[in-house]
Amino acid sequence: MKSSEDLRSRLRSIDHRSYPAYKDLKGQYDFGNYTLSIDHVQGDPFAAPSRLSVIVPAKRAAFPAEYYDTLPKRVTLQDHLTRLFGAQIARGSKQAGGSGKSGLLAVSRCGQEVLERTACRVNKGEVTLRFEAGFPAHGRTIDARGLEKMLFDILPGCVLNSLYFRKISQERLKTAIELCEDQQYIRAKLPELGLCAFLANGSILPRQSGVSDKPMEQAVPFRSPASMEVALTLPHRGAVSGMGIPKGVTLFVGGGYHGKSTVLQALQNGVYNHIAGDGRELVITDESAWKLRSEDGRSVTDVDISPFIRQLPGRKDTVHFSTEDASGSTSQAANLMEGVESGSRLLLIDEDTSATNFMIRDRLMQQVVSPEEEPIIPFIERVRSLYEDLEVSSIIVAGSSGSYFYVADHIIQMKEYVPLDITEKAKAAAADFPVFSAAQSAFPTVHSRRCPRPNAALKKDDRLKLKASGTSELSLNYDTVELRYLEQLRDSEQTMALAYILKYLEVSVMDGHKSMEELAKLIEAQIDSKGLESLFVGADVRASLARPRGQEILGCVNRYRM
Repeated sequence: MKSSEDLRSRLRSIDHRSYPAYKDLKGQYDFGNYTLSIDHVQGDPFAAPSRLSVIVPAKRAAFPAEYYDTLPKRVTLQDHLTRLFGAQIARGSKQAGGSGKSGLLAVSRCGQEVLERTACRVNKGEVTLRFEAGFPAHGRTIDARGLEKMLFDILPGCVLNSLYFRKISQERLKTAIELCEDQQYIRAKLPELGLCAFLANGSILPRQSGVSDKPMEQAVPFRSPASMEVALTLPHRGAVSGMGIPKGVTLFVGGGYHGKSTVLQALQNGVYNHIAGDGRELVITDESAWKLRSEDGRSVTDVDISPFIRQLPGRKDTVHFSTEDASGSTSQAANLMEGVESGSRLLLIDEDTSATNFMIRDRLMQQVVSPEEEPIIPFIERVRSLYEDLEVSSIIVAGSSGSYFYVADHIIQMKEYVPLDITEKAKAAAADFPVFSAAQSAFPTVHSRRCPRPNAALKKDDRLKLKASGTSELSLNYDTVELRYLEQLRDSEQTMALAYILKYLEVSVMDGHKSMEELAKLIEAQIDSKGLESLFVGADVRASLARPRGQEILGCVNRYRM
């Protein structure tokens, strides 16, 4: 390995040369307390920044082993270090000016969720921090002095003040780790207590705005109805109480703008841990929960939607249903069956984003249009058997139809952001108002899903172009995958990770024999043990990827128009 002085000498030797000479710097350099690795050098000052990494040996980083002895704690530690490093380099970025991205220093920008990212990896105490740097230039001429300032004057202080246990706020890190342990304690307790979600009293559920995920100021704190209150003793926070949502069918009702959808949004994001101060840090949902909605126009390939859709005109097969342009009801049926296939134990549904004919069919309509003439078996006729036969619970938000009163185990009214248990009241009203009649039968046997074959053209193309647009879509070469309705994607870096996962599955894993479920389990096990870095065989690791869940991985593969 070359020394830092070798790097300094190289820099000075290429000063004022044309920009491509920067590529001679690629390699690893010993800076004494850490190693600097220049992994990829941009070809132009206006191109995507260069990719660098810092490796701090375990003995020098000196983080306690109990801070990374489980995957959730390791992810929390990595998240904390990424935030610290980001705060440090923000002060030094652009100090070296010039054309294009000259002087830029950037690392993953962490949001309210704690996600596993390629930006930071702690492996047996060794810390690897990946970031981007815009190598300085004037026009397209190398400014070596500017890069020397970045790597020798700015970067060492950033590393020292963020990646060494002795130099950071140990109390803040301890607080983050303890919060993680409390969150994981609740997650582990959910099945033991027969719950699918928990919302702690005092939680702040509303967000500042549609473009800010930070907690709303002066929002009404969440408070559980007494009948559903659960008391827990957490390892660090001690006694905590809140609303425990039991497994089964739970219905949230209430007037418009009273907080129904806000609760559901908090629950759908409760599959992730949140940072302290978010307001939802103790809103914990079964991590397999699947937000379900209609999705007009989506591509569906070989999905068994026959439990919900039968006898389509033209004798179209619904056991192996495929379409390039799904309707509202067929798309929601496909989304549900794909969620069950992904291993989800909890469905989250808002009537505002659902196909009405998929959700309900009242008695009057049944009398006018006979069941023999209607191919759709509404969700209300399957929601009980989903739970009783497949152990898949449902949490449903409804404000316009009381039909689900007949099938719900618990009915909660949101009134001015306060939840009220109205189960007895609603059941009594339903008994006096018999408008619903639906046969509740056993959930049908689901036929085996497809074993996707790889795209032969992709296997031959070793220069696949991958692109992500926020959390809305990704593309492999010219093939676009629409993701905007996978609402539990929280970060654009998750979208980019999905692109690399899809590429990896296509090129290295899919063989026409492994089922969708097997593909998801295989890739998740690989990421668990080797990290997202394992997607990059013989290539430098991208600095800005965040791990998606298995549900979103399958959701992406299912939307890929193969």
